[in-house]
Amino acid sequence: MRFGANYTPSQGWFHHWLDFDLDAVRADLDAIAALGLDHVRVFPLWPVFQPNRSLIRPRAVEQLVALADAAGERGLDVNVDGLQGHLSSFDFLPAWTRTWHRRNIFTDPDVVSAQEDYLRTLASALADRPNFLGMTIGNEIAQFAAGPPHPDPDRITPEQAGSWLQRVLAACEEGAPGLPHLHAEYDASWYQDDQPFTPAHAARLGAMTAVHSWVFNGTAQRHGRSGTATSGHAAYLVELSKAWALDARRPVWLQEVGAPQPLIPAEYAAEFTEATVEAALDCPDLWGVTWWCSHDVSRDLADFPELEYSLGLLTNDGEVKPAGKSVSAIAAQWRGREHAPAPRTTALIVDAGDEDRAPHRSVCAPGGPVFEAFTRLTADGARPTTVLADLADDAGHLAARGITEVVTVDNVA
Repeated sequence: MRFGANYTPSQGWFHHWLDFDLDAVRADLDAIAALGLDHVRVFPLWPVFQPNRSLIRPRAVEQLVALADAAGERGLDVNVDGLQGHLSSFDFLPAWTRTWHRRNIFTDPDVVSAQEDYLRTLASALADRPNFLGMTIGNEIAQFAAGPPHPDPDRITPEQAGSWLQRVLAACEEGAPGLPHLHAEYDASWYQDDQPFTPAHAARLGAMTAVHSWVFNGTAQRHGRSGTATSGHAAYLVELSKAWALDARRPVWLQEVGAPQPLIPAEYAAEFTEATVEAALDCPDLWGVTWWCSHDVSRDLADFPELEYSLGLLTNDGEVKPAGKSVSAIAAQWRGREHAPAPRTTALIVDAGDEDRAPHRSVCAPGGPVFEAFTRLTADGARPTTVLADLADDAGHLAARGITEVVTVDNVA
């Protein structure tokens, strides 16, 4: 089992790339390593690293490598998100893709070629570092492809999304062959009917499936801070992803999960953290848990949504918060132990329409029949997983996953 944090620099947030201070980074990494974590996910800002389509700044790449080396000195592995993209409500897209130079970031041939160069360059620069875990294409980049919620989307079809993903993943492989490169989308891929980045993309492309669990998506509002669905939301997404996976043992990375206030009050953060991680650890084939995030956002920075300021395991000045103590204790408990929970033998049928496009995937969203049936099964003491309707009669597929019972939404009282 892997336990880590999404690294948010304590000084300057992700704007730290503009005046990079390696000593400050080292101090942050010391604090993360002191929690007993084993990896960080880091976020170059795409416009800072590639301010012109034909310019990838060597100094910025050198600073990323220096950060990775500093992490390695502290026993921390590093996963690098490339196309930032989107972070904490702010978009970071290069000027050469916007306004007077407006081009679709998923389909314009010049833009996609530049993205390939950029991702290949970052991967190649880190390929020989023993603590480099691989690339994530970008942080929840699917949010640029559909509106709402995005106010100015670059619209594409599911086929175009899949083609783009295959190209940029191949570029990462060219830069750092043999490492587990992946892409990461937020829960719209699982819940939003018209999101062109589909569950099939998430569960079939890349080395593993990444899920991002945020209970402010209607889960906590509907089920309360301590409801089964709230503490089990991350586990639900892990198991929901397996409905679309063709590989029965495909790893799933809980790449983002956090305790957002006020839906999860500060005094309840430790309890929520422990319950969330405990539920996720009962999922077979879980690769790891990476908490969002390492440090709180400084109140000196303006215009963040209120919840973004307080998501850290550590305060902005390095004090360990209750959630940090919980994650640290869980990591210590699991250090050196094999993660091998028993198979989940009861599968809830998911019928979201065509399995490639999933045009009715909102059945899986909070309040939807699949979501609520899964919650009821869990509350009753079952350990459910999911299976696509088209695969529910495939004996070989069920056997490979250890499923012995298939139930429909209507069967769940």
